Amino acid sequence: MKIDIFKWVFRGTVFGLCGLFLASCDVSTPTHSGDDSVVPHENLKKVSYAELPDWDKDDVRYALQAFRNSCKAKIQYKGRVVPDRALFEEKCNMLPSASADTATVRAWFESNFQPYKIYNDNGTSKGTYTGYYSPVIPGCRTKTAECNEPLMGIPTDGRNYKGVPKKQIVENKIGRVLYWANIVDVQNIQIQGSGMLKLSDGTMVKLNFAAVNDLPFKSIGEQLRNRGIKPAGGYSADAVWTHLKKNPKLAKEVIYNNPRYVYFYESVPPDVIGKLGTPLSKIRSIAMDDSLYTLGLPVYIDTNLSNGQKFRRLMIAQDTGSAIRGWVRADIFFGKGDEAYQYAHGQHAQGEMYILMPKEYSYVKPKK
Repeated sequence: MKIDIFKWVFRGTVFGLCGLFLASCDVSTPTHSGDDSVVPHENLKKVSYAELPDWDKDDVRYALQAFRNSCKAKIQYKGRVVPDRALFEEKCNMLPSASADTATVRAWFESNFQPYKIYNDNGTSKGTYTGYYSPVIPGCRTKTAECNEPLMGIPTDGRNYKGVPKKQIVENKIGRVLYWANIVDVQNIQIQGSGMLKLSDGTMVKLNFAAVNDLPFKSIGEQLRNRGIKPAGGYSADAVWTHLKKNPKLAKEVIYNNPRYVYFYESVPPDVIGKLGTPLSKIRSIAMDDSLYTLGLPVYIDTNLSNGQKFRRLMIAQDTGSAIRGWVRADIFFGKGDEAYQYAHGQHAQGEMYILMPKEYSYVKPKK
């Protein structure tokens, strides 16, 4: 079956001559000036836009839409690479209009942001790009034989859940039961951090990440491997979930042996919300290490998709994850449902990364 998730992203489009006549385009002039003595972080090296592979081929209008969501968020200026608050807010106040063409938007980014190539601590520039998505799973309002595991919200009775293992949380109902689903599907939605429930009456319910119990994740596939159990099809997510649904006793054992527990909240409207608190944009939002970066910044990535196709796009850092750690490390959000899953579950490629900082100067958190 042909998957056309990227059909509208890979279209080649040419618009106007805005790059040559900026005065007639929707590109404002910065007024905030900064301290030229600020030195970029040692993991960042200033480069030109010409050094960003295929920068001129990307339809950056879609990245601007995602960046507009960042501007509506309450930015937490933390990490080791931090933009100046006043300068960042100025950029948000001078965004091109939603109807601006690609050339105008590209010129705006070029006028307002300076790209920096990112390097690891060991001096290398390659890192890992994985993918995630928001599953759509069958759900129930009450417990049934098939819907045998609760999806819970943060407890409102004051009970502690930090450091409490999953098995104890579920058995003692340390939380507010929102809905029910199959235990294997619940594990999957907890790994992804969000998901959509399709109830028996056809109602669609969106659940987003609310909190975690701060215990480490123990791989389900590795547990099966250590037990000498190899599902038909190997240890892919598809094969593991299918095998566990056919073996419910085993499923409960290995899933409860993973102590990590994720709480959810019901989202209205049904958007997928990232750590930044904004709706995530399909194949324009990424999760990054928020101990290093301030979420909300534009990031240009150069990697491959699971089918080997080049993926060079301007993304916006709007989410994070416990496994997303390191300078050149990102998780690409592919959207929701089965189509997005086809890309997300096989995504594991090397690539390079460029962060776009406000052009006038670059801020980093001072060393103590």
